[in-house]
Amino acid sequence: MQYFLVVAEELHFGRAAERLHIVQSAVSQQVHRLERELGVALFERTTRTVRLTEAGQRLRPHAERVLGAVADAREAIDELRTERTGTIRLGTSTGLGTRLDAILLEYARLAPDAYLELVHVDAQERTKRVRSGELDAAVVRGDLEAPDLELLPLWSDVLVAVVPARHDLAVLREIDLARLADLPLRLVGRARNPGLHDLIVGCCRDAGFEPLLGPELSSDQDNTLAAIGFGRPSWTVYYASMAQRLSVPGVVFRPLRDPEPVMPSYLVVRPDPPRAELRALITACHAADE
Repeated sequence: MQYFLVVAEELHFGRAAERLHIVQSAVSQQVHRLERELGVALFERTTRTVRLTEAGQRLRPHAERVLGAVADAREAIDELRTERTGTIRLGTSTGLGTRLDAILLEYARLAPDAYLELVHVDAQERTKRVRSGELDAAVVRGDLEAPDLELLPLWSDVLVAVVPARHDLAVLREIDLARLADLPLRLVGRARNPGLHDLIVGCCRDAGFEPLLGPELSSDQDNTLAAIGFGRPSWTVYYASMAQRLSVPGVVFRPLRDPEPVMPSYLVVRPDPPRAELRALITACHAADE
């Protein structure tokens, strides 16, 4: 349609090709293709002149409206793209609970015209995406080796033990970590969450034992808790903030001591000067711990 209109305006295939910045043969091929699709000739051609046929004259206003609609569509998308430059992509994890709610509310107050897009991926992938620019920031737990990124301290979360309700330790109000030495420990794989894995294994060693690692935690929370509650005796850990909101048959949640596992959280960003929307997110994250 575009080639047809330019030829209709110039009435010359050579000049049309110059306007379109392509070779003349390409213009001719596209016009021929349109004529074949419509089943009519659009131009009368001689060695000296090019004129619109009746079909070409009838097509011209329709072609102008079609290209006008295409231009309007492109403009609408360009406007949307301009608006969405205010989008911040935040990598999140499970267990943020009410803190995530607080972040969202505070961010909406600080940056009402911006968009906060939440992306849930595992810890390693979150860091990779911040580094590549796919994410603007990410909440991660545990100490992280990332010298090319900036880690902004946020809050710390206490972890509690999850043990079978039928186990002798379930009657205790809190559990010394050393008393779990004989039970298999079910943890997320280190590749998926090195911060959590290293923290708990390190706490067990501080308590004087090397943990007996059982099957890795699955991504399905219900299946994991059911396996601990009704399968072979084992234990795992949960964030206390999550445990307070759970009531699961077959398991109990108990505080740990000697030592008490505490997981620090950070907001990971690139070291570039943050734009206004990212500054608002940083402020909102810090406010979530107040």
